[in-house]
Amino acid sequence: MQKTKTVIIIVGPTASGKTELSLELAAHFNTDIISADSRQCYRELNIGVAKPAPEALQSIKHYFIDSHSIHDDVNAQSFEDYALNAASEIFKKKDTAIMVGGTGLYIKAFCEGLDDIPAVDVAVRRSIVDSYNKNGLNWLQNEVREKDPAFFLLGEHKNPQRLMRALEVMISAGRSISSFRTSQKKARPFRTIKLGIHLSKEKLVSNIDGRVDAMIAAGLVNEVRMMVPYRNLNALQTVGYNEVFSFLDGEISLEQAINRIRSNTRQYAKRQLTWFKKDQSIIWIDCTSLTKRDTVAAAVMAVSNSG
Repeated sequence: MQKTKTVIIIVGPTASGKTELSLELAAHFNTDIISADSRQCYRELNIGVAKPAPEALQSIKHYFIDSHSIHDDVNAQSFEDYALNAASEIFKKKDTAIMVGGTGLYIKAFCEGLDDIPAVDVAVRRSIVDSYNKNGLNWLQNEVREKDPAFFLLGEHKNPQRLMRALEVMISAGRSISSFRTSQKKARPFRTIKLGIHLSKEKLVSNIDGRVDAMIAAGLVNEVRMMVPYRNLNALQTVGYNEVFSFLDGEISLEQAINRIRSNTRQYAKRQLTWFKKDQSIIWIDCTSLTKRDTVAAAVMAVSNSG
């Protein structure tokens, strides 16, 4: 691969329209897409992770969608390896690749690399997940505050995935996950252009509420019901599934579960925006009042100006 090769990375909060833009850009550049979503890679999950429509997956090749099982251990480090290999494969025939997703750590891993972190004992991970499911977020926060205060001071207080990751590394490796961060970026044999989708708060909330309603109508409850035997797996510790599990357990009503999904999705979107806003290399496109055609034109123009 040469530096003339380019990966266009589309980022933004959930329900902002990243998938639609990625499909349009992939068609425009006649290339393939690498997903950077930490849940769409699981073939057993569909409705709750908002995968692209089947016809979209058939028309444009996607990497890291339906590529793994919920029983597999998938993390930022494994994504880094997978995505670099995918980009290399795409670049054998194309000069441009598209990456799309809202998992900021995965995108950082692809662009800059991650420090090597020792493998985590599977039994430790399962124990932490079980305890989190039983005792909730407050328990998890207190455990991390006590066992890994260095990580806790970084402010990742409301992200259970990051908290559980920090706790399992501390228990398995005996040192804080933050101690493995050297901030040394790895060189990549290609350039990256990051495009961020910005929507007004009102428009984003409307999109999120509409998506949740569509998921329920499409059969999310039945999908989650089939996942009950695997609910303690790491792959299932995510918005949309946890709330429906609570409904199926009889702890809350379906209406309460739906409202929680909406609320927790909005909180997740806020965390995504906080992460991406720290990246000064992102070119933001305000899509609040743009048509799909205008959004694609603005994205292509941004890519052209970056060349």
